[in-house]
Amino acid sequence: MIRHIVFFSVRHKEDVETVRSGLQELGKIPHSKHFEVTLNTKVDLFSNAIDVVVYAEFEDDAALAAYKAHPLYSETTSRVKPLRELRYSASAWRWRKSRPGEGQTTCPGALASFPVISPGGGNGGNWN
Repeated sequence: MIRHIVFFSVRHKEDVETVRSGLQELGKIPHSKHFEVTLNTKVDLFSNAIDVVVYAEFEDDAALAAYKAHPLYSETTSRVKPLRELRYSASAWRWRKSRPGEGQTTCPGALASFPVISPGGGNGGNWN
C-alpha cells in the first residue's frame, strides 16, 4: 500500500475553498483505495504555510501511476495550479508486519528489514 500525501498553499486566501473543492474532484478517479482532501488546522507552532492537504492510498506503484495518468488528474491540475503558491508531494510505502507473530517489519522497496523493538521490552531493547 502506498500513502500519497500532497500539501498545497494558495496564492490568495480567498481561493482556499476553490482549491479544496477542485482537489476533491480527484476522488472520482477510481484507482485509489482511500482518498480525502482537508484543510490544514494551522495549529503548528512553527509553520502554517500549508492550506490544503490531499491524502490518498494506492495498492501499488501501478495504481498511483494510473491515477496520475487519468484525464481528470490533468483537468484538475490545470484548474488548481494557477491558484496555488506551493505544492509538496510525498509517496511512501505503508509499513507492515512481515507475517503475524514475526518480529520483523518490512517495506516493499526497502533495502532491509529491521527488528521491532519496543521501549522496556520486546526484543530486550535498551532505551536508556
